Amino acid sequence: MKSHLTTELLCEEASIFAKVISKHQESSLYGKTDGKAIGTYLEHKFQKHLAEEYNYLAGSSAKGIDFPDLNIDMKVTRITQPQSSCPYKSAEQKIYGLGYSLILFVYDKIDNSDKKSVTLNILHTVFIESEHTADYQTTTGILNILQNDGNQDDIIAFLLDRHLPIDDISANRIAEKIFNTPPKIGYLTISNALQWRLQYRRAINLAGEVEGIRKIL
Repeated sequence: MKSHLTTELLCEEASIFAKVISKHQESSLYGKTDGKAIGTYLEHKFQKHLAEEYNYLAGSSAKGIDFPDLNIDMKVTRITQPQSSCPYKSAEQKIYGLGYSLILFVYDKIDNSDKKSVTLNILHTVFIESEHTADYQTTTGILNILQNDGNQDDIIAFLLDRHLPIDDISANRIAEKIFNTPPKIGYLTISNALQWRLQYRRAINLAGEVEGIRKIL
């Protein structure tokens, strides 16, 4: 009988999977440089790994997050430029987080020309809690203003200076919310675009050292 998948078990299995996949040689990826194809490959492999032991609702990048029951999305990125994109929902994601947690696999691709195969060496596996998936510069800037007795006008000016995709009415509403519910520090770098561009270098470096970021591997 299969077990029910929990966040704790997901992290444990992520560590096991990362060690196994780092030793595996995959011929189907040889010569490919498309990061999306590699990400899809690892996502499918991890889902298959989990499905052998656990009952859970599997999502997908096309349908939304990968583990909707756990409110967790899986991200795969290469160490040379650890970043990915995600759907834009609202400007508040940059302040309060994406609305779900992330499990992040950071790999280095090693080509073996003799065997015409590829090894995806997982260098880092990191779990980032939902409330810490906001933008670092935005959240630390807001918290600095609050600590220095800033008022609502200061917050509004800061939000507009950061070029968040908001109008004056939204800026007022968000500033009022910030005073009532200050954000926690986010550890991603989030670039404004039609899709958020998420950069993970800070989260990778701080994994295991700050609240909200767990170093799995």
